[in-house]
Amino acid sequence: MQEYSDLSVLVIDPNQHMRSGLHNMLGQLGITRIEHGASAGTAIRHLEKKAFDLVFCEYDLGNEHGQDGQQLLEDLRHHQLISASTIFIMLTTEGVYSKVVSAAELTPTDYILKPFTVDVLAQRIARAVDRRSALLPVHQMIERNRLREAILSSEIAAAANPRYATECARLRAEAHSVLGEVPQAEALYREILETRPLGWAQLGLARCQFQQGQFAETLDTLQHLIDDNPKYMAAYDLMARTQQALGQPEEARAALEAAVSISPHMVRRLRHLGQVAFEAGDLEAAEKTFKQVVAKSKYSEFRDPEDHVSLVRTLVRRGDATGAANALRELDRSARSGPATDACKAFSAALVQEMTGNGAAMHAELANAVRAAGEASTLSSALKLGLAERCLQQGMDEQGMHLLDALAGDPASGISDADAAAVYQRTGRAELAQSQGDSVERYLDGLVRQAAARSGQGDQRGAIEVLQVAVRRRPENANLISALASAMLRLMGDSGWEAALGEQCAALLIRMRKADPHHPMLAALSSQYVTLRGKQ
Repeated sequence: MQEYSDLSVLVIDPNQHMRSGLHNMLGQLGITRIEHGASAGTAIRHLEKKAFDLVFCEYDLGNEHGQDGQQLLEDLRHHQLISASTIFIMLTTEGVYSKVVSAAELTPTDYILKPFTVDVLAQRIARAVDRRSALLPVHQMIERNRLREAILSSEIAAAANPRYATECARLRAEAHSVLGEVPQAEALYREILETRPLGWAQLGLARCQFQQGQFAETLDTLQHLIDDNPKYMAAYDLMARTQQALGQPEEARAALEAAVSISPHMVRRLRHLGQVAFEAGDLEAAEKTFKQVVAKSKYSEFRDPEDHVSLVRTLVRRGDATGAANALRELDRSARSGPATDACKAFSAALVQEMTGNGAAMHAELANAVRAAGEASTLSSALKLGLAERCLQQGMDEQGMHLLDALAGDPASGISDADAAAVYQRTGRAELAQSQGDSVERYLDGLVRQAAARSGQGDQRGAIEVLQVAVRRRPENANLISALASAMLRLMGDSGWEAALGEQCAALLIRMRKADPHHPMLAALSSQYVTLRGKQ
């Protein structure tokens, strides 16, 4: 028998007898490091404390709010509580399996149909461990963000383990996509689809089309996917995003409503539906949906105080002062303490105070929200953007500009200087956009001078760090990209090739070519890169 004593296992099942039975079976296989979770919440708390090699999860979690094992798996991946190399095996009945096996983009490592024997359990564990061992080098490279090496590693893994070639191709496609090499990712998905009409490959192709602005093609691919598999939920989500990009809010809403009618308990999808309804001006539907979001996430480990802000904002827009005040009190009672919650409470209170005509209290609460937002690492960019816009509308220019500058300067925020300028335009403060733009340009000029000074002192790494800050602020500025790539090549020319730095430099040259294919430095830098790469 294969040795499994080193495996750590988490069993998630609301039924005590099932947990005990599986525990005993695992013990017969030499597995003793076993912990139990009777619900999604207890399982999440286990996973927040430590990592497990293997998770067994009952599909029907008996949750009064409707969450099942598939939705728990998606939550765990979304919140990064389990890694790509974690073995996740779903326990279910044949009837449920036939409904869910092809309906999700994110699937477990395997399914085991109940009832099952120790021999079946041993076979499935052996198969899962073999798969993990084969793909582990790829997953490790991805987790370390060494995507070039992950692509190479996946090719090696596929050659050594042909039975996992399709999974390796998927990992390669995803890595290319993250690197911004969307055409390469698209080609891989098309190659996979030539052999098998896999739902995740169709969705991957649609995502590539979406990233390239090919919205009509995206909708066509997604419609084919939905026709083949009407319960493939992620297809509806991307369809809604595509229709929003096309300026079709009603169609986006219809897509999300169709998905919610099939799978009514996924909070992230409900949240998106509420946002679409709000933006379309259907405040009644938005209120109904946000109330569902708040109710379904009330006892969740992943409840988000921003949902209450969305509900309060909707009720205020509807003129329901009593409902807005009640939602604010519910936020105060139910949310965990912390800067994010404090920011949401203050922002919600400001909206209520504005509605009741208490200007002084409104300004005070907005100031409180801005202070708390500065300390909160988990607040969404959308909420901060909304807070900045409200500050500008109320004449709190300093606070609004501070928030927008911080967002535009943070590469993780997804907010560009153009997005910030749009807020200034919407609030009728175009003169502030010009002032902010001039300030940013002076800041960037200062960074370039600082980098040049460090380079002149022989501190090439210091120069690179400074220029990276500048490029994050202006990611499409070919001159800044050129300066950063040049600094990296200078360092590697002096000190020798570095794989990670070389990978970053290659990505910069690709971006530079997209930003300005005729840039006077592009050919020389590309030639220098090829020369240095050849010497490694």
